[in-house]
Amino acid sequence: MQGRNCNPALPLGIAVLVLVLASISPASSQQQVSFNIGGSAAKKPSSGGGAGAGGGDSFDQFITKNVEHFAVTEQIYASKAKASGGKVLDAELAAAEAGTVRYVVSPDGKGNFKTITDAIKAVPEKNKKRTILDIKPGTYKEKLTIPMWKPFITFVGNPKNPPVITWDDTAGTRGKDGKPLGTLASATVAVEADYFSASGVVFKNNAPLAKAGQEGGQAVALRLFGTKAAFYNCTIDGGQDTLYDHKGLHYFKNCIIRGSVDFIFGFGRSLYTDCTIMSVTTEIAVLTAQQRSKTIDDKDAIESGFSFVRCKIFGLGQIYLGRAWGDSSRVVYSFTDMSKEVVPVGWDKWKVEKPDRRGGVFYGEYKCSGPGAMSNERIGWARVLDDAQARPFTGSHFVYGNSWILPPAKSNF
Repeated sequence: MQGRNCNPALPLGIAVLVLVLASISPASSQQQVSFNIGGSAAKKPSSGGGAGAGGGDSFDQFITKNVEHFAVTEQIYASKAKASGGKVLDAELAAAEAGTVRYVVSPDGKGNFKTITDAIKAVPEKNKKRTILDIKPGTYKEKLTIPMWKPFITFVGNPKNPPVITWDDTAGTRGKDGKPLGTLASATVAVEADYFSASGVVFKNNAPLAKAGQEGGQAVALRLFGTKAAFYNCTIDGGQDTLYDHKGLHYFKNCIIRGSVDFIFGFGRSLYTDCTIMSVTTEIAVLTAQQRSKTIDDKDAIESGFSFVRCKIFGLGQIYLGRAWGDSSRVVYSFTDMSKEVVPVGWDKWKVEKPDRRGGVFYGEYKCSGPGAMSNERIGWARVLDDAQARPFTGSHFVYGNSWILPPAKSNF
């Protein structure tokens, strides 16, 4: 994310804590910027169709567009399902699934490959078959990239004894050229190909947890740049910037995501269902930093955002639900259990004072529970959604999942 220092001002008159965040950006920029967490005093959020503080026209228009878009796509999927007897998979994916192949990765030499790196190298360029890598239990100290010309790869482990893929680069780690890697290149696993999936696997960045103000402390465990990627029963473990939800359509089911600052961040359009989101820092944690920066008049305005459904949020320190990396950042939590560590104000504005007629931050909550779900104390431009407004965010349709989300592959171990 673009360079960030932070002087967090805690809400409701609590003493100020200072937390300096090192820079993050897809371009590996090391520039830094100051801003406050918490910002202005909390105001009662609007609910239903009412206007948000300082930008009702923009909010109402944006919510209406989401509802209208959902109605249109729902009709399209229904029409395709009827025409194809209920099958709506896109043609490229359907062809790949029909030609599935499997290989075993085992460090003891009793499989097809000893390392995941070797298995990925063996996948042909412009791959057209679903290629399942059955990864035996163990710790794999490997830094992996799935290049964009190798789609349809699947990692499968035993969720009761999952393989652990680990590395320990940070943004400040020096590369072969002697320069810092930057956040993007710090990832333990980078998925640049489309149609990737994983089940029962741990993705871990094992770098020490960055201290407050530590420059170059960002340490990505998993970066997703390809589209139509799905994760089931996986753990994504790290500290600052754990999951770089960089770009594309992504689906997470029954996953554990651990981190400290901005540990789910990026421009992706992603659905997190039944996931556990855990803060590991005793200081200030920020769960999301969604990067959307389109204006609401842009035809692609609704193509980026994070939706969390039936998730559980808990951990250490003081937890913010998110802050705006982009000027039109969008995150929605629905049916989510929030522990007492979630601060009453809920959200941080970063440098965005208020929504305007050209766009604006969109943070919504719908029927959440737990001591941290105190929506009547949220910052003024957060939104409490009604049933119709929440529906576009609360199912696989949010990521157009009817055409590509499949059940997870099962482990042979």
